[in-house]
Order: sequence, then C-alpha cells, then structure tokens
Amino acid sequence: MAMPPFPALATLATRLERGVLHVTLNRPEVRNAMSLLMVQELRGALAAAEESGAVRVVVLRGAGGHFCAGADLKDMAAARLRPGPAEPGQDGVAAINAQFGELCAAFARTPLAVVAVLEGTVMGGGFGLACVADVALAGASVAFRLPETSLGVVPAQIAPYLVERIGYSQAKRLAVTGSRIDAASALAMGLVHDVHADDRLDAALTKVLGDILACAPGAIAATKALVARARFTPPADLVAEAAAVFSRAAQGPEGREGTTAFVEKRKPSWVPQ
Repeated sequence: MAMPPFPALATLATRLERGVLHVTLNRPEVRNAMSLLMVQELRGALAAAEESGAVRVVVLRGAGGHFCAGADLKDMAAARLRPGPAEPGQDGVAAINAQFGELCAAFARTPLAVVAVLEGTVMGGGFGLACVADVALAGASVAFRLPETSLGVVPAQIAPYLVERIGYSQAKRLAVTGSRIDAASALAMGLVHDVHADDRLDAALTKVLGDILACAPGAIAATKALVARARFTPPADLVAEAAAVFSRAAQGPEGREGTTAFVEKRKPSWVPQ
C-alpha cells in the first residue's frame, strides 16, 4: 500500500509506492516555477529517500500538465532581500544560484535511479533536472527552452549538465539562440530517451519502472558511479578499478542471489512480487 514517506511539503507532492518515490513539483499556478523553497524541499526529499532504505527509484514530474517553467524570478529576487546568515560582503545572488547547482549535483550523483516524466513546459532549471535524470520520458506536446540569454542572464548551473547530455555543439546552439525544442528534436539530440503520446506517458513510466526494479539496487548504484568515472577517465586506466567493482558485486549478496535465481529459473529477491 502506498503511504507518504515525508511530512506535507509546501511545493511538492510525494507518494511512496513499492520502492518508487513519486515526487511531483506542485506549483501548477506558475507552471511549477522553481522557488528557493522548492529547491530546498527537493534536496530534502532526495536526502530522505537515500537515507530511508525503502526507496529504489525517484520519479520527477510536474503538476497541471507542465514539468517546470524554470526559476521563479520574483521569489529569487525577494529571497535576496530577506535577512539571512550570509557573511558580510557575500554575493547573495551567487549564493542563491549555487543552491540550485547543489540540487542538480545531488540528483546527478545519487545512487538511486532517477526518472523524469516531462510534459508541457520544460525551461531553465527544469531543463537542468531533465538533463541529470537517468531516464527522461517526454510527452509528444513537450516544449523545451533555455530562456536565460534572452533575459540577459546565463544558464550557469545547467550548462555542465547540458554539455554532458547533448554535447558541446548543441549546447552552444541552444544557449546562444534561446531556441525552443519540440519532442522530436529532443529525442534526436539525446536530450530525452523516449517520446510517447501524452495519454501514454503513465503506461511508459510503468514499463520503465518495471525494468529498473528488475535490476539489483546495489548493482545500479555501483554502475552509476563507475559510468560517472568513465566520463573523464581513459578506459585503460579503469581496468583494475572496474575489475574490483565487478568482484565486489559478484561475490556480494546481490551477485550470489542473482546467479542463484538464474540457475533456479526464478526472479531474484529484489524484484517486486
């Protein structure tokens, strides 16, 4: 039975069901624009999920038919004016921007699987979250945009993940033009992994979750960490490290259970029944 894992949150709706934490950005009146409080609640929800031992997958989506319209500029401006613990002379704008960067970094490095369900508007910070998701599913009517340069600012925290996801050339093009991207273009450049009719997104999500939950959670975490290392390390330099990672997994409880289940022609214990 699904049950809420956290106290009520002001900007998010959460539901834990069979090892999957569904996190819905819940400010539909502003197309789920990201306030500073939402940034903090997203980080808190992820930290709680990692510590719970009950969560294997985090699903991110937005309420009201939109994923996220980027930063809530009015909220960010107000946050700069509120008194706080900042050191004298500290750049308040940079401090606020860094909080969003830490959010992206936390989702990028989490050992949990992360799935983003992208509908409607995906801009700015929402674009960044889409880029750090392990699996990005898009509805056919989704519209992506990087509006920062058209507003006279910079997609500063998003840029590294944008380059990682779609490459240097495409990232530059999107940033300097502020272009809108439809679902087909997003799929072609590798920004998303699958596109589905809007009314088929839930079915597509169910299938992806089934695939993820059929994999061992510890093996997923170790694989994510090794793949992250492989981005910046020559393959030959990873041979010994990769062998050690494989050995720990093969001789650990998941490796023993997985091979035993294969021999016995049954599902391993981590697959939900």
